[in-house]
Amino acid sequence: MLTLRPSAERLRTRLEWLDSRHTFSFAEHYDPRFMGFRALKVLNEDRVSPGRGFATHPHRDMEIVSYVIEGALRHQDSMGTGSIIRAGDVQRMTAGTGVLHSEANASGTEPVHFLQIWLTPRKQRLTPGYEQRSFPPDARRGRLTLVGSIDGRDQSLTIHQDVDMYSAVLESDDHVEHPLAPGRHAWVHVVRGRVELNGSSLSAGDGAALSEVAAAEFRARMSSEVLLFDLA
Repeated sequence: MLTLRPSAERLRTRLEWLDSRHTFSFAEHYDPRFMGFRALKVLNEDRVSPGRGFATHPHRDMEIVSYVIEGALRHQDSMGTGSIIRAGDVQRMTAGTGVLHSEANASGTEPVHFLQIWLTPRKQRLTPGYEQRSFPPDARRGRLTLVGSIDGRDQSLTIHQDVDMYSAVLESDDHVEHPLAPGRHAWVHVVRGRVELNGSSLSAGDGAALSEVAAAEFRARMSSEVLLFDLA
């Protein structure tokens, strides 16, 4: 079964400095049809104006993944971590027992475009932690590259949940396939471009849930970038 989440139907927060599209219900935005998918609870596509950002705020008992599409994101937290996350970088912050952090556009002249992804952890009250890796386009070109997993295998980020997170950069007519074991589910998000997923057409910002299927099968119809979450 494939359930589409069209980009145009996403919820939206629009401020002077922020344009955020919410795949799932978030903050005061509520859609009873989309309250998350399995352990995946938040998938926000954020565009932040130059020199602006999210002031210091708290999180607890959540795995927070930032995936930068364009530009550079400045991260600071109460663990003493300060970093710049650039396009091609993926960051995981374990909020665990509690952490304060801020995220801001690192540039005073160019916008930053990134995905903010939250997953519930397998256990609560984990020790807060931070991890960041670079996955250049060439390492993801023409294939689904593992960027996050529960065991950190293949140099992926460690996410404290039974999830495998993949990224692929595809050229027109590229074909990739990801098998789904019995009882597994997948969420797909199109970062850019246009692909066919199991016969359905998806464009930038579109999402889809897959359950009770043997595989997720992609064919790119133009230069594209996709994320896939393989979930329990």
